[in-house]
Amino acid sequence: MSPLTRDARVLRQLGVLAQHGEVTSVGYGPTPEGATRHLRVDDQAPSLPRSVPGVVGLALRRHQRVELAAGGLRQARALIGTERFDLVVANDARALPLAFSVAQGAPVWADMHEWAAEEFSHVFTWRTLVGPLMDDLCRRYLPRSGAVTTVCEPLARRYTEVYGVPCEVVRNAGPFRELAPTDVDDGMLRLVHSGAAIRGRNLEMLIRSTLALPQFTLDLYLVPAADGGRYLRELHELAQGSDRVRFHDPVPPDALPATLNAYDVGVFCMPPININAEFALPNKFFDFVQARLAQAVGPSPEMARLVRGLDLGVVAEDFTEDAFTAALRRLDPDRVRAGKKAADAQAHALSDETDRTVMADIVGRLLGGPR
Repeated sequence: MSPLTRDARVLRQLGVLAQHGEVTSVGYGPTPEGATRHLRVDDQAPSLPRSVPGVVGLALRRHQRVELAAGGLRQARALIGTERFDLVVANDARALPLAFSVAQGAPVWADMHEWAAEEFSHVFTWRTLVGPLMDDLCRRYLPRSGAVTTVCEPLARRYTEVYGVPCEVVRNAGPFRELAPTDVDDGMLRLVHSGAAIRGRNLEMLIRSTLALPQFTLDLYLVPAADGGRYLRELHELAQGSDRVRFHDPVPPDALPATLNAYDVGVFCMPPININAEFALPNKFFDFVQARLAQAVGPSPEMARLVRGLDLGVVAEDFTEDAFTAALRRLDPDRVRAGKKAADAQAHALSDETDRTVMADIVGRLLGGPR
């Protein structure tokens, strides 16, 4: 239940699935690459219960009554009808009831992305109403799933500890790109960030740190969030009057590394507002590597481990603005060149080659061998 043409992780899954058979995709937006056909759900149809009975059901923890009550899920179920499939892939926890309702005994691959029960736990209504639903769905459906995947090893261990299921790691890495590090200007270093303009990701701090350091520019490729673009407008206002902070239209996932290649340093510093933020290892980290950029990140354990261990750039001491600004100050042109060179050396290892093998093994296993 996402706009599939903008969901890089799903697009990579579709590419693997398409090598094994005909793929029917179900979700928002136009037909994604890799799908034989697409059953399009109305973009405005919600993927969570929003009616009064649905919200009451969430509040009373009547999860089995409301797990398919959302308009988008009901519409998807009607579009699928009685057709039978050899394998069903659930794209995060909210799709699990739909996947099992159409599987009719076929194996289900549950791709949880991150920790489903705390996806937006920093939001009170989500934490009190939706989080318990996600936890219940994981408890009831993950033990019945043929395969469970998540984005990093710490979350995989947590799925095993909490729900008692084996969990494999499929990172958010993208395909290897034939790119090379671009030249670094000794007089001005070019920072860049790409992703969704979601409150809580601390994007305002990236702007303020850039404004405090005249030797940097910052370019932002941002997708408006579900708040109607309110947070994105606030970011525009914060940067108003500066020619060193520039906003661009979002770029399709497949074109992003080539676009980012024109810059020097990928920046990201999201505070650990929940377990998913704490162990974040997002698409953008791997996009920065394929774009052959150095990186400046916060001390999120998974990103910090790779940035420090592979000499990709700098890690802030904490998630404060002062700490991130201090980290940027440690970047001089020579250090940026070294980070870009390290990214070039690690581009194969940090591509999706390993992850595609994991996904292909899952599909082959669940289908019972080559087809």
